[in-house]
Amino acid sequence: MRVVPKAVREGVVAVIRDRTRLLITLMLLLSALLPLLAAVLPEDRFDALYHAYEGGGVQVNGPSILLRKQISKNSSLSANYYVDSITSASVDVITSASPYSERREEKSIGADFLIDSSTLSVGFSNSEENDFSAKTAAFSVSNDFFGDLTTLSLGYIRGWDDVGKTGDPLFGEHADRQRYRIGLSQIVSKEMIVALNFETVTDEGYLNNPYRSVRYLDPASAKGYSFEPEVYPRTRTSNALAIRGRYALPYRASAFAEYRYYSDSWGIEAQNIAFGYTHAYRQDWLFDLRYRYYSQGRADFFSDLFPHRQAQNFLARDKELSAFANHSFGISASYLFQTRDWPLIDRGSLNLSLDHILFNYDEFRDINSGGSVGAESLYSFSANVLQLYLSVWY
Repeated sequence: MRVVPKAVREGVVAVIRDRTRLLITLMLLLSALLPLLAAVLPEDRFDALYHAYEGGGVQVNGPSILLRKQISKNSSLSANYYVDSITSASVDVITSASPYSERREEKSIGADFLIDSSTLSVGFSNSEENDFSAKTAAFSVSNDFFGDLTTLSLGYIRGWDDVGKTGDPLFGEHADRQRYRIGLSQIVSKEMIVALNFETVTDEGYLNNPYRSVRYLDPASAKGYSFEPEVYPRTRTSNALAIRGRYALPYRASAFAEYRYYSDSWGIEAQNIAFGYTHAYRQDWLFDLRYRYYSQGRADFFSDLFPHRQAQNFLARDKELSAFANHSFGISASYLFQTRDWPLIDRGSLNLSLDHILFNYDEFRDINSGGSVGAESLYSFSANVLQLYLSVWY
């Protein structure tokens, strides 16, 4: 698990999954808006993806394979294999540890069932690395109302994490995670869809990272400061509310917007806005431009520099718990092809997506930049995310 990868991996996975879902949604939206929210099973599909993240001294890359297959007119199965190869020399690592490399594998299976106007989905995933193991079970149900113009969805996710520490075979911790979701989608007109989503997450157990430390003023140290391990609360509850909308434009294009607000029991409040534009060119090209701005306040127990050792009950210097903001700029291109002469394959798409992200931290300082203790340069960095994937419908 180490110092940085978990936050990075979650961000990369979210971006990849969002881009894949976005492509499918846009293809349907541009052809016919009204059937989009009807209760239907996922189509038979095969995806092969390569993803890469680089920024802040961290490199993450690897493949992902997804396979979906309907086994009857009312049921469908899916399986996914996902790999992260991680090399980290981030500011967290070089401050209090040594650069490292590791590999994570995630395997998941799922099933979807169509019952009248409802879709029932279940899934299970297992993620393994040398010092961290995570198991997740998911359940969701969605139902269409008012002539398929309104869709209500409910979801529940339960996770079990086992945390280890390289070099310490006696270290072993556990965390339980639960996530509750409710969403409402509405076709407002032939051109516009609006969705409102609310999510509550409860975490309990060991929630910090065994490799990360905080720093405190220490006159006895030549540097003027020393380190001690982080200490987090053993519970955390967060809530997030998001509203999203997409509008189909008359010239084979669409625009979308999103606003999301987040708060948790650790004192963090965050919000983000996003805008995007999608345009179809001829019959076989699809282009997407997007921008996202995110900002958050710090956790109650975060400090870049504590006044002395064990200054308070809970201690954190994780930069992701500090106040910061980021800007994300993205572009993607998709080539859609028909395969009438190919056996077993109906159509496919070849997709390339690039995102550039700028991170600026308001309180976390780069202690390797020089300067007096507590007055070092504020940390900032940029990152690039690349995804190249092939989707085939059969």
